[in-house]
Amino acid sequence: MSNKFLIVGLGNIGAEYVNTRHNIGFKIVDFFAKKEGINFETVKLGALAEYKFKGRTFLLLKPNTFMNLSGKAVKYWMDKENIPLENVLVITDDLNLSFGKIRIKPKGSDGGHNGLKSIHAILNTTDYTRFRFGISDEFKKGKQVDYVLGDWDEDEKAALPERLELASEIIKSFGTAGLENTMTSFNGK
Repeated sequence: MSNKFLIVGLGNIGAEYVNTRHNIGFKIVDFFAKKEGINFETVKLGALAEYKFKGRTFLLLKPNTFMNLSGKAVKYWMDKENIPLENVLVITDDLNLSFGKIRIKPKGSDGGHNGLKSIHAILNTTDYTRFRFGISDEFKKGKQVDYVLGDWDEDEKAALPERLELASEIIKSFGTAGLENTMTSFNGK
């Protein structure tokens, strides 16, 4: 069993995307890195930070390929670091969950998410764990893109720190307690 884990936060690079709902994957791994005092380094196809905990190595990845090519970065780092599929956790925003709600699943469809579509296409499987963070769907018809690429509202901003703390616990749990225990502990929180 491999002690290496690839934790992929999905997002888009560029200042205009930093605080958008679609970038919650980046925000979660950034928060984790800051909390644990580790830094991201620019590497091939993204930014990478390494965290060691209880004999495990967590590689936090922020692909710089833009969302719709995320799979390229995921595959490259899985191959380079010899990380098995079951040790990959992909963090993504989800319109079908209410704000801040968490759902961890061992596999599933891409739900129309371009980052997940790309990972599916390049890995040729949907059997990888995703950690979906609810951004809710409080937008008017035809306004989905504006909403997803929009900033959090004030109430959401106030609630985010606690959710980011919880997300950090989930990352550690995935690598130490395993997927089943993590799902039992955190799903629906």
